[in-house]
Amino acid sequence: MTSNAEPGPLSGNGPVGVSGPTKSLWLRLLGICSAVSGGALLLVALVALFIAGEAGALSWIFGGALVMAFFAISLVIGHYAGRNNPSGAIGLFAATYFIKVVGFAVVLFAIGTPDWLSRGWFLAGAVVTVVLWQAAEIYGFSTARLQIYNDPETPEGGTDV
Repeated sequence: MTSNAEPGPLSGNGPVGVSGPTKSLWLRLLGICSAVSGGALLLVALVALFIAGEAGALSWIFGGALVMAFFAISLVIGHYAGRNNPSGAIGLFAATYFIKVVGFAVVLFAIGTPDWLSRGWFLAGAVVTVVLWQAAEIYGFSTARLQIYNDPETPEGGTDV
């Protein structure tokens, strides 16, 4: 019997063998986080619609969507920077974070507070989305398969031992 990490005879009830690294880690994280956060936003928006009316539901969605856009920008930049320059990705994350904070602040100050905005629902939507996004991101990172070492080269005509 072999361990689940080694190639060879199958162990357990199903086929288990060696698999490669996770393809497109950043886009996979974007999908997971967007699905979890977006689903929760829509679900609670329905509840907010019955409790606080249209203004509560729209405020909830606006707060959450703003957070989702903020975090999604980082994952998209991580996708493109990670492919082309993995060692420079952290520097790009830091620069992007500064630009996003300043950019979102400018946009929010330029828009101002719309008359329909319910501050409590807006804040709650933003905070809940941050927590859910971060939890989904941690889950996504924990299930990712990151290849740390190069695969061993097999001799010509032979098998890997």
